[in-house]
Amino acid sequence: MSIPGSSGPSIEDLQKMGPPYPPQAAGLGGTPTNSVDTPISSVILALFIGSAILHMTIFQRNRKRGHKFVLSGLIFGLSMARITANVMRIVWANYPRNTQIAIAANILTNAGVLLLFVVNLILAQRILRAHHPRLGWHSSVSVSFKILYAIIVALLVMVIISTVYSFYTLDMHTRSQLRDIQLFATTFLAVLAFLPIPIVLMSVLLPRKQPIEHFGKKGSMGTKVLLVLFTSAILALGASFRAGVAFQVRPLNNPAWYHSKACYYCFTYVIEIIVVYLYGLSRFDLRFHIPNGSSQPGHYSKGLVDAEPKNLPIDDEQPPSQAEEREKERQWESNLQNEMDRRESV
Repeated sequence: MSIPGSSGPSIEDLQKMGPPYPPQAAGLGGTPTNSVDTPISSVILALFIGSAILHMTIFQRNRKRGHKFVLSGLIFGLSMARITANVMRIVWANYPRNTQIAIAANILTNAGVLLLFVVNLILAQRILRAHHPRLGWHSSVSVSFKILYAIIVALLVMVIISTVYSFYTLDMHTRSQLRDIQLFATTFLAVLAFLPIPIVLMSVLLPRKQPIEHFGKKGSMGTKVLLVLFTSAILALGASFRAGVAFQVRPLNNPAWYHSKACYYCFTYVIEIIVVYLYGLSRFDLRFHIPNGSSQPGHYSKGLVDAEPKNLPIDDEQPPSQAEEREKERQWESNLQNEMDRRESV
């Protein structure tokens, strides 16, 4: 008896082999080969190394200037995850029958892109706060975004656990439940990838009661909006394509066109490369720069110092001018002379 939707060994043969069991259904990209996947993965590996260097350089320069632009660090983390994923795919191409390597390669492929979803949600939130400060800074909206970030972490854990467990069980009921978890997580992530688009459009189209709080050291607000909309659109395209492929079960030896290596690389890595280099080369760290510690309306455009003048530390007070110092010296000399005259008269 074979596993439904597969054309591989029977369950009895797999039981004799022991876990972890090799995949029995066609997957996006298929099993890598040295002739095709190794050169392609090597080029992609080099591009992500360049991205890691670019964004870490930007992050360190901003940090030395007293501004921690954490989003550059997140994209650096994505680049490192993609470097590892492509290294594992090259290793898998050299050991195609090693199921443990296949597990690691699949997990790393699915995990990295989540960081870009987080980056775009944060940028969309900044645009919302700039156009509608009272709404964007409202506690319920801030909590909603935090919940979204927590959901992303939870979905990542769900995908990792369900993916690993699926390689270690042959029970059909369990595999069906694991597949439901994976489909739910993949679909929800596609929705999250698309979510910045309606947030940004709502921010721009809703009537405003207050002027826009412009932020950033470079670029217009229109450029910021277009940048987030474009990157969100192509990330949502890739996530939606992967979700659609996940719903289609095909035998391992009869994959469809959407399981091809071209689709795998284009809808995963090519899209991400476009996004990370677009953000880096356009200096999104300057375009989306906000004052450190911003926490309420007015902080984006006026900064924390102007927004809360009463809370200035003592070190920020202006030093006395030279005229004030000379006046104090004259007053001191006058008081001293008066005291000496008083003592002489006594």
